[in-house]
Order: sequence, then C-alpha cells, then structure tokens
Amino acid sequence: MIVTVWGFLAWPLPFPGIFTGLGLFVLAVLLWALFLSPKPVLRVDRFAQALFELCLIAAAVAALLALGVFWVWPAAFGVAAATVGFIVSSRRA
Repeated sequence: MIVTVWGFLAWPLPFPGIFTGLGLFVLAVLLWALFLSPKPVLRVDRFAQALFELCLIAAAVAALLALGVFWVWPAAFGVAAATVGFIVSSRRA
C-alpha cells in the first residue's frame, strides 16, 4: 500500500502520478495473487515464495525511505515484516 502512496506523491499529478500509483498497486496485488495468496494461481516452493515476499517488503521499505521517513521506521518495518513472514511460513510447512 505504501508503494501506491509513493507512486501518487513522487510523480506530478494528474497523469504520471495516477498511472504510477495505480500501476504499482495492481502489480503488488497481482504478485500477491499469483504467488503468495492462500490459494495461489502459480504454485512455487517455499524459497520462491520467500523471495517474492522479500521483494514486496523491500519495495515498501524503499518507498518509505523515498518519502523521507526517518530511516529507523522503515528498518523496523522491514525487520518486523520479515520476521512475521518467516514465522507464518514456518507454521505452514
């Protein structure tokens, strides 16, 4: 979601900002639906799921940093998200 906010705020409105924000939102939802949802369209192993999850987390952390948030908060978010993702994935296995 924060990547969408970054897309809206980083580009001038109306056209590049709206297209970038909505495009990034659609891309994030598409990646989640294809690989990370409870019933994914494309089944991949745990390592590929972890890779896609880490890519989405890295995009959110980069968007927070690009928005000018003090670096401690994006770092804490990234560590917390990766920890929760690890715990949830280890319960599924």
